[in-house]
Amino acid sequence: MEEPLSLTALPSWFVVLPDTDAAAPVAAKALSYASHSLAHASGRPWLVGRWAAQTAIVGVHGDTRVAVIGEHSVTRQEAQRAAASASTAASLTALDRYSTAWAGSFHLMASSGGRVRVQGGVVDLRRVFHADAASPASGRVTVAADRADVLAELVGAALDERRLALELLTLGVPHPLSGSPQWRDVHALPGGHYLCLDAHGRARSIRWWSPPDPEVPLAEGAARLREVLTAAVDVRTRGRDLVTADLGGLDSTAVCCAAARGDAQVVAYTAALHDELGDDVHWARRTVRALGAVEHHIVPAEDTALTFDGVDTLQDVLDTPSMLTVDRNRRMHLVALAAARGADLHLTGLGGDELLAGTPARLHALISARPFVALRDVRGYAAKYQWPRRKVLRQLADRRSYRSWLARVARDLTKPAAAADEPLLDWSVPPRMPPWATSEAVAAARELLNSCLPDAAPRGRGHGEHRELAAMDGISQWTRHIGQMAAPLGITVAAPYYDDRVIEACLAVRTPDRISPWRYKPLIVEAMRGIVPEAVRTRGTKANATFEEETGLRRHRSRLLALCEDSRLGRLGLIDADALREWCRRSLSAETESYLLHPTVACEVWLRSREMTPAPPGR
Repeated sequence: MEEPLSLTALPSWFVVLPDTDAAAPVAAKALSYASHSLAHASGRPWLVGRWAAQTAIVGVHGDTRVAVIGEHSVTRQEAQRAAASASTAASLTALDRYSTAWAGSFHLMASSGGRVRVQGGVVDLRRVFHADAASPASGRVTVAADRADVLAELVGAALDERRLALELLTLGVPHPLSGSPQWRDVHALPGGHYLCLDAHGRARSIRWWSPPDPEVPLAEGAARLREVLTAAVDVRTRGRDLVTADLGGLDSTAVCCAAARGDAQVVAYTAALHDELGDDVHWARRTVRALGAVEHHIVPAEDTALTFDGVDTLQDVLDTPSMLTVDRNRRMHLVALAAARGADLHLTGLGGDELLAGTPARLHALISARPFVALRDVRGYAAKYQWPRRKVLRQLADRRSYRSWLARVARDLTKPAAAADEPLLDWSVPPRMPPWATSEAVAAARELLNSCLPDAAPRGRGHGEHRELAAMDGISQWTRHIGQMAAPLGITVAAPYYDDRVIEACLAVRTPDRISPWRYKPLIVEAMRGIVPEAVRTRGTKANATFEEETGLRRHRSRLLALCEDSRLGRLGLIDADALREWCRRSLSAETESYLLHPTVACEVWLRSREMTPAPPGR
């Protein structure tokens, strides 16, 4: 029998088991690959897996156990108090007030009286997956894990080719199917929910978090963001001698400056861009001069990988395809340098854009509440992005439901993509299947989208909240993938903007105070007074990597063509490899054409990576 790839090769994973003998077969299999295990009060296995000892804390009170795993500063005493509260209340819902107060990014697990709680985060950085496993005693029993591939290997789930067809969609898979596992009968828990397992191993999903109403004025919101963001950074840096950090745009600058206030030595890295208009290096140098105590390394553009570099040789063990694959070597270069410098923690500003810049789609709700302010901002966005007035008015007047929008997406999968001047005021930019997708792939994607229509609801209340939370789900998954890529290097990539408390603080701020065509990220600018040097705090520019994409396509065309040979997607009947090959040979625009390749490359690379011979972690 072949060794399971993920259970054998991954340095970090865990599975959560219900308190029943019916879970014994899955527990036995997991234990054979694990380095750590914790037991229910009954003595049955509860948490089994591999994790760094310093990331886990356990509190016990009577027959109640509470475990926290991740980036946090929860002490054993605090975990014990949480366990005591749950035990006294005889309800695992008593843990809500603890999970909503603790800083950091973590999974929370609890076991009490035969019941089990498994909780991740409010977006898709800390995920919970669940599946039913066969049991000789009861037929089926539900188990959970933090990785879909680990769970699939434990329960013997097969690849779902239909689900993989959906991953070919340009611009990503829409909610509620985004981030779904690629294996049959393996399910993902929605953000802001926890999984409850009863004594028989039966599961139900319970919502514990909802986004706050955007009612807080800018000054109050900035003070709150300053408090929670600095706490989020301090959770990671406290007690360390050395941490590394990205120092590029305004968001990563805020995180780096917050880290520089602590006791740890901060080593910052800035990647220069090939594009002469990229100004990250200029602003980073000004930041470091003002801070004084930060060790700074500028990585020359010629030393940084371009888009599509190495895509035919990647061997990361990810639990889902990742569009980050096309930029894997470029993004991981700084992380590898940080690991070589001796750091075991690297801070990033990922997540800041979705929270701090937000989306103009919030104007849908603002028009009803504050029409004159909304009209002013509509004019500002239309001028800034050169949106045609007719299209702006049409989208703002469109009151059709999210279900209706999703039905149109399913219907129009092969229609031309939205025009470049289409306003960003709808539920989302409608994704399309790429021109090399087979009719079978289109049919499978359409079937899956239509199947979720009866229960389809937006991720948030209204266009804006939905669009922001859906974007956070998507980009936080990229951040999660970076973490999975970095784990074999022995380094944790931390994204404080995706902490639950930070997300709450930002979303609570009044829409026109947080999202504006007239000011660049006003919330973080105000929050970082006295932390980010004044010389850079009001920076209003943001670099992009369009040049890296277009140059990378030309330089690494042979690597893309190599993926067309014996294509795994072609074997599955999902793409026409000849059509893809011809597309890869063309001169493509990074703004309007080459991005169509990203999901397909991600899926092809992922399928090939699942064929690897497993090696123990650390090799």
